[in-house]
Amino acid sequence: MSAMITAGVVQADEIGDAERGKDLFSMCSGCHEVGRGAENGIGPHLNGIFGRKAGGVEGEYRYSKGLQRAGADGLEWHLDTLDAYLENPKALVSGTRMSFRGMKKPQDRADVLAYLRLYSDNPQNIPEADPTALAPEVELPPEVLALAGDPEYGEYLSSECKICHQADGNDDGIPSITNWPEEDFVVAMHAYKRKLRPHPVMQMMAGRLSDEEIAALAAYFADIQ
Repeated sequence: MSAMITAGVVQADEIGDAERGKDLFSMCSGCHEVGRGAENGIGPHLNGIFGRKAGGVEGEYRYSKGLQRAGADGLEWHLDTLDAYLENPKALVSGTRMSFRGMKKPQDRADVLAYLRLYSDNPQNIPEADPTALAPEVELPPEVLALAGDPEYGEYLSSECKICHQADGNDDGIPSITNWPEEDFVVAMHAYKRKLRPHPVMQMMAGRLSDEEIAALAAYFADIQ
């Protein structure tokens, strides 16, 4: 890939198969959006990722301290660095909260990067395409989403969560829930509560929580330091 980088502007079809990359991106779309109307969520949006400084997405998004340090040290997202990050995120950026074990096959990484390349400047600006993020798993009443959770109460309730989920955002086989946007947290917990997400332990725990308790946990984990 290094030869492609030094050659100047890289076209998507010189990296991999963007159509196949679109299918593979389904592994990423639970956290990341790309395309028209893409927004930051659990992870930052990936429009314009090529050439972006690590930790440098526009708009409000709370990066891990590891990615902030990497960006301050000069890490930028190009083919070589994106390829390394997709292969093993924690090997490139120590302390990242990205809960992804890595994409081991070089061709898979090349195809995903070809797909993401379509949404960066050169060869083209962001096209008028639908975002690839998954639709919400649960359509919740506005009054449930509008509940203002009490983070202090959420901290009190969080002891069981912290048995598996590490408060500092690291993950050891368990996805991080640190600094999740509150709405994403609430939707995920209600998906477990309604047994739409197939994890029996999480289904049991979410089933014991009221709407107010879920909102309190969401408020606590959204701003946990």
